[in-house]
Amino acid sequence: MSYQVLARKWRPRSFETLVGQEHVVRALTHALTTGRLHHAYLFTGTRGVGKTTISRILAKSLNCEQGVTATPCGVCAACTEIDSGRFVDYVEMDAASNRGVDDMAALLEKAAYAPSRGRYKVYMIDEVHMLTGHAFNAMLKTLEEPPAHMKFILATTDPQKIPVTVLSRCLQFNLKQMPQTHIVEHLSNILGQEAVPFESGALRHIAKGANGSMRDALSLLDQAIAHGAGKVEEEGVRDMLGTVGEDHLFELLDALQAQDIGALIAVADAMEARSLSFESALQEFATLLHRVALVQFAPQAIADNFERERLAPYAAAFDAEFLQLAYQITIHGREELALAPDEYTGFTMSLLRLHAFRPETPGSAARALTAPVATQAPLRPVAAAATPVVPARPVAAAPQSVQEPPPPWEDEPAPATQVAAPPPPPVPAAVAAPVALAGAADWLAQIQASGVGGMVRELAQNCEFLGLEGSVLSLRLAPAHRHLMAMPSNLAKLQEALSATQGRPLRVNIEVAEPGSQTPAQRKQEIRQARQADAVAALESDPFVQELIERCDATLVESSVKPLGEAE
Repeated sequence: MSYQVLARKWRPRSFETLVGQEHVVRALTHALTTGRLHHAYLFTGTRGVGKTTISRILAKSLNCEQGVTATPCGVCAACTEIDSGRFVDYVEMDAASNRGVDDMAALLEKAAYAPSRGRYKVYMIDEVHMLTGHAFNAMLKTLEEPPAHMKFILATTDPQKIPVTVLSRCLQFNLKQMPQTHIVEHLSNILGQEAVPFESGALRHIAKGANGSMRDALSLLDQAIAHGAGKVEEEGVRDMLGTVGEDHLFELLDALQAQDIGALIAVADAMEARSLSFESALQEFATLLHRVALVQFAPQAIADNFERERLAPYAAAFDAEFLQLAYQITIHGREELALAPDEYTGFTMSLLRLHAFRPETPGSAARALTAPVATQAPLRPVAAAATPVVPARPVAAAPQSVQEPPPPWEDEPAPATQVAAPPPPPVPAAVAAPVALAGAADWLAQIQASGVGGMVRELAQNCEFLGLEGSVLSLRLAPAHRHLMAMPSNLAKLQEALSATQGRPLRVNIEVAEPGSQTPAQRKQEIRQARQADAVAALESDPFVQELIERCDATLVESSVKPLGEAE
């Protein structure tokens, strides 16, 4: 007897054996049990999730010799002939190859006649979105008021291409992609009944490669059995799929945690030696970083206890901000592989970025950037070679409050409308001459002197300066920019940088309310708009441009004009 592929041999033949589509099974079962049967059903979903399988089970439920039932017997003539594709009253039509109006007219002409053997004539049209507009129009009337003995089942992977006039006449079910756990369980059951030895890790790789398609998973399983000479082993499946094993991914995490650049490159070399996909490696590593971040913020989202326990040490070892940055570096590195000289270079460059942006200790990188002195070690400034921060405008003398002791933070609760950073650490005595901050006009110079960047700079520039009393710096942030306060570290870094430029510990209070005066960001935008308007006016008054507009009926696109020397 000829070999039958697993995808056909193990196709579900009843609702009870269908995997992963419980919501569809529940609705159809209730409809069959109560007799509330619709005349047209539309099943949508990606390939291999069970659209045709559910259609055949539904056809058996409607035509089983035991009567309309949610549990067809599977042994009567109608059930067995539908399973084998020989039942005269069940027709499967592929709209990809029979998409014209003539094909639809021929089908509808046959549908007018009573069933030959069954209770209902069931017409299943696969990839229905491929029908032409005329074919859809031809079926509309029949689809709206079909004969009592006729049922339509439409299936598609792209419901957006189906006319709304057709959608409104169908009962629509969206079939989900199969979860990996469901695929692994189903494959384990099949291999157990087939008496094929297997490793669980191999099935997880197959489930990932199937991308939610049970049919693809079964096809890959067939290939894995042939590749492994009757066995399904993890190493063989990895070689077959060209995927990166978990050992490589966790070696990357270990090397990042140890800040061992040599170990990172060694992983890349080992992958190149085995001709593994660097694109797949970055994809899988991004997924792993996502799982570690989940353990940090929502450990209950990891259902597998073994996985949660394995990832817990990494969740504790890595800073939450670094994980977010590492995720961004990884996914952008995957996008840039095509632009790299070769994939190995692109992959190792992504690893170098991950290492470069991994600080030795939390906050050390920020202190190294904002400290106004040369350093020999991450946290120890050299006083003799200190280079003073140049103020934005001349300052007669440094403030006399440098020696003022910090106020008792515990005894001064911040108002409900304010956000206060925790007290900063003491500033070293060797800090250079401080930058003056006597009024709102000095606030922009203070931001520039602090050396902050990124989100911290955005936070500072969108704040209105309210005043500096003793060691408390008061700012006001518009509610529209409240999101800049979402990460407490932004405020802490701003406070640390301002303390360094002032030469004394400061506490920064930010009040969330509409500013009463112009913020540095608003001033910067105003200047940019004025320069833009001047540049546009200069072009419009240029004789050559005027002549070009008149002769060629051209239009000056103002948004494309950039002032010379404009800073980003």
